[in-house]
Amino acid sequence: MFIEKETQVNKSRPIAHAPAGSFVGSREKLASVWRGIRYAKPPTGELRWRDPVAASPADGMVDALVYGPAAPQLANPAVPLGEDTRVDEDCLFLNVWAPSGHQAAGHQAEALPVMVWIHGGAYTFGSAAQPMYHGAKFVSTGEVIVVTLNYRLGGLGFLDLSGVNSAEFDGNLALKDVLLALRWVRHNIAAFGGDPDRVTVFGESAGGGLVTALLATPSAEGLFHRAIAQSSPASSMYGAERATQVAKRFLAAVGVPDGDAERLRALASEEVVQAAMSVYAQVPQEAPGTLAFAPVIDGTLLPEAPVKVLSEGRGLKVPLIIGTNRDEASLFKFMKSPLIPITDDRIMQMFGDMSAEAPEIEMPPIEQVRAAYEGVRHRALGLGVARDIGFRMPTLWVAEGHSRVAPVWLYRFDYSTPFLRLLGLGATHATELPYLWGNLDGGPKDPTFKLGGRRVAQSISPRMRARWVAFAKGEAPNAPDAPAWAAYELTSRSTLVIDAVDRCEPDLDGALREGWGDTVLSFS
Repeated sequence: MFIEKETQVNKSRPIAHAPAGSFVGSREKLASVWRGIRYAKPPTGELRWRDPVAASPADGMVDALVYGPAAPQLANPAVPLGEDTRVDEDCLFLNVWAPSGHQAAGHQAEALPVMVWIHGGAYTFGSAAQPMYHGAKFVSTGEVIVVTLNYRLGGLGFLDLSGVNSAEFDGNLALKDVLLALRWVRHNIAAFGGDPDRVTVFGESAGGGLVTALLATPSAEGLFHRAIAQSSPASSMYGAERATQVAKRFLAAVGVPDGDAERLRALASEEVVQAAMSVYAQVPQEAPGTLAFAPVIDGTLLPEAPVKVLSEGRGLKVPLIIGTNRDEASLFKFMKSPLIPITDDRIMQMFGDMSAEAPEIEMPPIEQVRAAYEGVRHRALGLGVARDIGFRMPTLWVAEGHSRVAPVWLYRFDYSTPFLRLLGLGATHATELPYLWGNLDGGPKDPTFKLGGRRVAQSISPRMRARWVAFAKGEAPNAPDAPAWAAYELTSRSTLVIDAVDRCEPDLDGALREGWGDTVLSFS
C-alpha cells in the first residue's frame, strides 16, 4: 500500500527514509517494527531457480505493517509458522526491529549495532515471521537493531539445477538470497538507526549452517563483522556432483527428466514442494548422514567446504560465537526424522560410505569413537554419535581452526525443563531459542513448563541474550552477575556451559576430541 503524502501518516508510526524507499512501520510497547520489506524481486516465473535480483527502490511511502509470506513448504509441527502466516513463492522479505522511539540516523548520538537473524528449519522449513523470532525483547534495552529475513527453501532455494542445464538455471540460490539481504542491510540500515559497519549475522540449525557457509564465502567479506553459529551442521554441505544427483532425483519426481526449463517453471509451487519433500526423505535414507538440500560447494561462490576452510583457519577473520545443545539428536529420534542416523547399522553404513568416498582420509576406528562414550548406556550411544558427527564435532573443528585467526567463544546449552527431561528430549535441538529470544510462552498447547522450570528459564533468558548483545556491540560476551566467558584458545579450550547457573569449563570436550581424532570428517 502506498501513501501519497507523509502528512497522511499517523505521526505515532515510525518512518524510515532509506535508499530502498520510505517505510512506515508500527510502534509497539518495546519496539518500533517494520515488517515485510521487499529486498528482492519476486523469484517467480522466469526468475524461478535464478539468482535473486535486488528490488527496485519503492515509490511513495510504503506501509511496512505485515510480514511478507513464508517460502513454500509443508506444515511441520516442529517448526510452527504462526497462525496468520501466508506461504508464497514471492517470499524474499525482511523485517527490522528497533528500540521503541529510536530515530533514524542523524537524529541520535550513535547508530546501533545490527544483528541479522537467519532462521533454521533443515533448509526446508521456517520463516522470519515465526512467533519465536518476535524481536522486541532483543531490542528493548536500546542497544541493538535486529533484522530477520526470509530466503528460499527446499526445492526452490537449495535445489541446484545448474548441473543439468547451466544456461537456464543458477545455483546456491538461498545463499545468494542471504547475501543480497545483507547488501540491503549494508545500504539501508542507517535509516533505521543501525550501523552498517557493525553487523553481526546469527542463526541456528540451517541458519547456523548458512552462517558458517558465509564465513567461507569470499564475496561476503565486509557484509558482516561478527558471527554467531548455533547448532550449525557445518560439515553437511556437498559438491556439485552430489547436487546434480539430487537434481536428477527431483526431475524424475516431477516427470521432467530432460530438465526442460519451460515445463519446470510452469509447475505449481505446491508440486515443487511435494517432489522436493520426497527427495528430502529419500536421500538420507539411502545415504545416512547426508542431506538432500544444503549450500553447494560450487567452486565459485562457495569455493571449498566451509568446515575444511574454517578448520584450517582460512575463513573470514571475524569474531565468532559457536556452540551446540547437549542433547541435539534426541529431537530427531522423537520426530522420527530421517535426517540423522541413530541406529548401529545406519551409523556403520555412514562410516563405511565416508571411508569409501574418501579412502585417503584416515577414519577413526569405531572402537576408539565408542570409547569417548564410556558410561553411556548402549541405547543412548547412537544418539551421542549422531549428535557429535552432525553437530558437536564440526563445531569443535571450526572453533579449533578459526580461533587461530579470530577470537572465538565456544558454548554448550545444557538446560532442560523437567517435562523435556521426562520425554527424554533434554536440551535437544533448538531448545535454546525461546531463551535467546525471550519468547518463553509457546502458546496454550506448549507443555515445556508443565512440570516447572519457568523461574529458572526466566533467569537464563536475559542472561543469554545479554551475552549475545554484548558480543554484537563489539565486547566480550559477558552478562551482569554471571561468570565471565573466556575465549576459546588452544591452550585452555574454555567452554561456557549455559545452564541454571552458567559455568566455564576447560576442555569440556577433551574425551570427544580424543575419541574422534583430529581428522575433519565429511561427505563431498
